[in-house]
Amino acid sequence: MTTSRLPAAAAGPVAGRPGGPARRRGRRPKDEPRRAPEVELFLEMLAAERGAAANTVEAYGRDLDALCAFLARRKEGPLDATPDALRAYIASLRHLGMAARTSARRLSAIRQFFRFLLAEGQRADDPSAVLDSPRLDRPLPKVLSQDDVMALIAAAAKRDAAEGLRLSALMELLYATGMRVSELVSLPLAAVERDPEALIVRGKGGKERLVPLGEPARDAILAWLGARAAGLRPGQTSPYLFPSRSREGHLTRQRFAQLLKELAIAADLDPQRVSPHVLRHAFASHLLAHGADLRSVQLMLGHADIATTQIYTHVLDEKLRALVEDKHPLAKKDG
Repeated sequence: MTTSRLPAAAAGPVAGRPGGPARRRGRRPKDEPRRAPEVELFLEMLAAERGAAANTVEAYGRDLDALCAFLARRKEGPLDATPDALRAYIASLRHLGMAARTSARRLSAIRQFFRFLLAEGQRADDPSAVLDSPRLDRPLPKVLSQDDVMALIAAAAKRDAAEGLRLSALMELLYATGMRVSELVSLPLAAVERDPEALIVRGKGGKERLVPLGEPARDAILAWLGARAAGLRPGQTSPYLFPSRSREGHLTRQRFAQLLKELAIAADLDPQRVSPHVLRHAFASHLLAHGADLRSVQLMLGHADIATTQIYTHVLDEKLRALVEDKHPLAKKDG
């Protein structure tokens, strides 16, 4: 595949699991140990002052009951628990194989609980203040290969008449710019009327960014503009590039997502792997694979923090490994 379609710049605790109605507090089964009064007060505060849902209160209760049971085995309680005891508890969760996200949720409950005790004057210190949060590994984004994207674009081109032209314009634009789907479907007509070589995209918080447009995307837009009027009623006008009869006045995100699933099936791809956001991932990953610098990709994606963009560098792993194996003098082995 050619790279002309890519921009020229290529260079707190969760709610408890549903399992029936929340148990009324104060009516615990006889075989359960009595809940610590400090925990009871904290849960009452969550419900009364913060308006926490019943399932949320239950989740906090379970997490803090588990902590209190651990402290009791060390002959400690909420009012005299030490930082070492809390560290030992967090370590025990790791030893039991608890997932980092679940441990982080429990730690959040613990921190809020001890801050409450400190604010209420029941403790003179906060033993949870010295605890480190578990390191959470960010999941790698799903990414389509370049051949997959080309198959989707080809499937769009096979659609009949105006529908095919619209889909082609949508696909080419999304892959050429990495726009968020909300930015794509609401793109104003004025942004493309003069066959621009770059788009000004208004993103989150009203911030604008400039994204280059390659020739395939520009050609697809021009073709769609020639057919766009056919989809409007006589005398109707629209400020959007992709108008529709929706309440918003433009193609909706939900409808575009449905169209993508249809294209995936037509392209013999798993529709579960294809979404507007996955195409945004493909834009970033393919740019990096073809030599774009991370800062340029950050600007085109509209990420406020470059750390958000760094997750895409996983696509470089194989390329860098092959480079080292091929070029590094110590990697060469004598025959």
